[in-house]
Amino acid sequence: MRLLLDTHIWLWSLLDPHKLGRRIQHELQNVQNELWLSSISLWEATVLARKGRLEIPGSHDEWLQRAIARFHEAAVTHEIVLAADQLQMHGDPADRFLAATAQVLGLTLVTADEKLLGLGNIQSLANR
Repeated sequence: MRLLLDTHIWLWSLLDPHKLGRRIQHELQNVQNELWLSSISLWEATVLARKGRLEIPGSHDEWLQRAIARFHEAAVTHEIVLAADQLQMHGDPADRFLAATAQVLGLTLVTADEKLLGLGNIQSLANR
């Protein structure tokens, strides 16, 4: 599978893995799966750290480099921006970009966010 991790799933996998369900833990450890991370998630982590809502051990830049090392980068492209604008959903703009990224790149969005599960033709994998 080609898995796009929602920001909270990525952060939990690094900082609080007991929050991940057994299936998600298995899929993240399966070397046959491709793991993807949106540049939006890096931005969200940076904002959380700046606000003091995310405690990052050591140097922020060094931690981020280690934290993204095993992931393919899913950059926000023009196509993803247009798809995000067309999604029939409300709420967090970062969620729109994550959903659109999964849709455009044909990735399965791994999330615990009920609002992102079952969005039309966007494949998702629930953390349960």
